Amino acid sequence: LLSINDVFEFGGSIAFELSSIRNFGIIAHIDHGKSTLADRLLEITGNVKRINKSSSQMLDSLKVERDRGITVKAQTASMIYHPNKHNESQYGVIDNHTLISKKDSLLLNLIDTPGHVDFTYEVTRSLSACEGVLLLVDSTQGIQAQTLANYDLALEAGLKVIPVVSKIDLPNSRADDIILQLCVAFNLEPDDCLAISAKTGEGISSILPEIVKKVPPPKGSIIAPCRA
Repeated sequence: LLSINDVFEFGGSIAFELSSIRNFGIIAHIDHGKSTLADRLLEITGNVKRINKSSSQMLDSLKVERDRGITVKAQTASMIYHPNKHNESQYGVIDNHTLISKKDSLLLNLIDTPGHVDFTYEVTRSLSACEGVLLLVDSTQGIQAQTLANYDLALEAGLKVIPVVSKIDLPNSRADDIILQLCVAFNLEPDDCLAISAKTGEGISSILPEIVKKVPPPKGSIIAPCRA
C-alpha cells in the first residue's frame, strides 16, 4: 500500500499494469464545457480540492485561455481512480493519509483538447496518444461543426467514443432531443449517451466507470525500450 506522499516521493508515478491504465481525451465544439468537465474529474479523483469559480479551468494555464474562457493548447492530467471509493461521492477528495492499493486502482490519463477549428492539429496530435474520447455536446446547442469534425478524427484514429450531453442544468436544456440527435447522426443507442452537468456535478459520477468499462487499455509492453 502506498500513500499519496509515497507517490510524490517516487517522482509522482506508480508502476501500473497496462490493463489498469486508460488514456482518454475530451473533444467538443468550442464552449461546450470541456474544461469545466475536466475540473470535475480532477475533483472526484482527488487531484484537487473542490474548485470554486475563481479557480476554475485548472488545465487552462495560458492568460488568453483564462481571459476568454477557451482552450488553446491541449493539457494533460493523470488521475488515480479508486472505483469503490469515488462512485459513492460527488466530490471525493483523497487526503495525504489515504492508502492506495495498486490492485484496486486505475491510472486515468486525461487530455483536454481545444474546441476551435484553428487548433485541429492540436486535437489530432492529442488523439494519437488516446484509446478513447468523451465527445461532449452542449444540450442547449446540439451538434455543431467541430462536433462532427472531432468525431471524424476520433473514428479515423480508431478510438472508442463515449457521447456526453452537457449543461443539463440550464433552463433551455434540450437533453432528450440532443441525445436523439446524436443517435441519428452517429448511429448510437440512447443508452450509449451520458447526460451531465459539470457545473452542478449531476451525472459526473457515471463518467469514470464508463471510461474504465469502454475505453481499452493501451497496447505494448512496459519493459520494452522507449520509442522516439
